[in-house]
Amino acid sequence: MDSPVTMVFIDLAGSTAAYAALGNAPVADVIAKVTQWIGRVCEAHHGRTVKFLGDGVLAQFQRGDDAVEAAVFMQQNHSERLEKWPQPLRMGLKIGMARGGVVQMADDVYGDPVNLAARLSDMAGTQTIWADESVIAELRHRRDAHSHDQPHAGGERVAAETARYRSLGMMRVRGLSEPHSVFQIEWSEEVSTDLMTVRGALHDLEIESGMVGGSIALAWLGKSRVFAADDLPIVIGRIPDSSFVVSDQRVSRHHARIEVINGAFVLSDLSSFGTWVRFTENPASEVQLRRNQCVLHSTGEIALGASFSDFSAAVVAFSVGAAGPGAESRLSTRELFGDSQRA
Repeated sequence: MDSPVTMVFIDLAGSTAAYAALGNAPVADVIAKVTQWIGRVCEAHHGRTVKFLGDGVLAQFQRGDDAVEAAVFMQQNHSERLEKWPQPLRMGLKIGMARGGVVQMADDVYGDPVNLAARLSDMAGTQTIWADESVIAELRHRRDAHSHDQPHAGGERVAAETARYRSLGMMRVRGLSEPHSVFQIEWSEEVSTDLMTVRGALHDLEIESGMVGGSIALAWLGKSRVFAADDLPIVIGRIPDSSFVVSDQRVSRHHARIEVINGAFVLSDLSSFGTWVRFTENPASEVQLRRNQCVLHSTGEIALGASFSDFSAAVVAFSVGAAGPGAESRLSTRELFGDSQRA
């Protein structure tokens, strides 16, 4: 294998719905133009377009900070473009990246970073960038090697100094045997730098991501319940013997499981129709789960059997690190979750 590289997989989300709404020809034309633009952005940031995969692009970067700069540029510019497009064409980008050794064969690339980048792109929500720990480790290494006032080529500071990211904890990735430490890279200028920039060492981050508190609170309609870590695992489902019952026909009998893994609350989808997660701090970004897992942190919502775009979806609010289980009889849903509970 050659020296480590950063592999980036960029996917256009929602193309199937766009084809159904508008027909093949106009949607295919838009997808072709967007993917070609993605390729040009990668090349402008010192990357190489490995191949186009329908509504996706696989790219390779020697430097992780170039990959991060390219991904952030894509999300910022494409999100502005989408605001002007008709609703059926608003196909957001899902970006996954991973770093490591790969095998070059002709013009193609093979190896674990390729597979992991594709999986992270698939797991990430629309308008989201997910990266494995190796990408973040290189960013930190380059940050340590550069002073804050040293300009990058073109007069801009390197992404290692400006990138904002947070640990999502350890996740099990479908098709891969070992769990991976996953980070979300923030690209929106509206997100607080103080909130999103990770300043600790990677070892500290793993400890920090595990400090989730002693309990998790769930609420649906007028019902709420708090589960201590010792009560886990629990199952959310439609049948009465579920730990937390959500009586909606789109909810599977055993829909999702919450358990503690390496000190973090982990949600696993067990359902027929899927589970969606979004966090209060970034409500525009959704994580779609289909027989895979997501780390729950802070507060947010879980949509069962239908995405958040369906106003009738069964949505469970959650809060990690809530009051102990003895308080559940005294706390209403509104008191537990405030404005995070859907009307």
